[in-house]
Amino acid sequence: MLMAMGAIVAGLVLLVWSADKFVEGAAATAKHLGMPTLLIGMVIIGFGTSAPELAVSAMAAADGNPGLALGNGYGSNITNIALIVGLTAVIAPIAVHSQVIRKELPLLMVLTLIAGAQLIDGQLTRLDGAVLLTVFAGVMGWSIYQGLQGKDDSLGGEADAEVIAHPMPLKTALIWVAVGLVLLVISSRLLVWGAVTIAQALGVSDLIIGLTIVAIGTSLPELASALAAVKKNEHDLILGNILGSGLFNTLAVVGLAAAIEPLKVDPEVLYRDWTLMLALTVGLLLMGYGMTAGRKVISRLDGSILLVVYIAYTGYLLSTVVAASTA
Repeated sequence: MLMAMGAIVAGLVLLVWSADKFVEGAAATAKHLGMPTLLIGMVIIGFGTSAPELAVSAMAAADGNPGLALGNGYGSNITNIALIVGLTAVIAPIAVHSQVIRKELPLLMVLTLIAGAQLIDGQLTRLDGAVLLTVFAGVMGWSIYQGLQGKDDSLGGEADAEVIAHPMPLKTALIWVAVGLVLLVISSRLLVWGAVTIAQALGVSDLIIGLTIVAIGTSLPELASALAAVKKNEHDLILGNILGSGLFNTLAVVGLAAAIEPLKVDPEVLYRDWTLMLALTVGLLLMGYGMTAGRKVISRLDGSILLVVYIAYTGYLLSTVVAASTA
């Protein structure tokens, strides 16, 4: 048990560090190759913050732990919106003024509905996974096209500042890309082993572990980015990372896991976890659009509500762990 807990801690630390180095290397490489800064922000930085979830869910599915893969994907979305947006809004109200972000909010809601429709029959097949990955490719392709054709957006400027803040030679950037990817695989395997071992020891499903410990751990890059953005007053970057991560988690993370190994879906995933994920997405949509004149803001009150929802949800999940361990 202690060894498994140590594996989770070590795995999470290495996972977050390797993802960060991968993002820095990939962003610098893209800059050297002449990729527009808007695309660096949308594709590379967006992928990088979701790399932990992607690596862990793929590894969990390959190892035959579908609950952990699904719990990590959906749990990360819940954590991102309820905990990270909630916490950052309490610290400083989040202004919503990027055209890209306002378009992504309703898109994420529609994609969440598509994901829910796939859960109704109690399984995610390889075909379901292929559909999610195809939709993901289409969304990314359209976003890239719109970004290249449209006007400059604040996300592009913030991504440019991020690249400028971490300049590095092309050779160094390529090395960090390779090292980051290798360590992502190693750390995700370590984390999956520890999580599954603890789930078995406590007598709970790996789904619960995925929704709590693993989801929080793999969301650390988004949390770090959000807190850093609060200091710089870069509100668009906060929501941009969260919404981009939500798209990756809903489509790419769950889709890749299902494509690797079909996932059996317990009923509570649909009526408990997916329902909450949808409710939070709709809530964020309403908060983001707002009803006040001028700039639209996710207020401290909104943030407090999100935090209360997250605490209640996590408390309920932990109560099931306690009940299972004492049974």
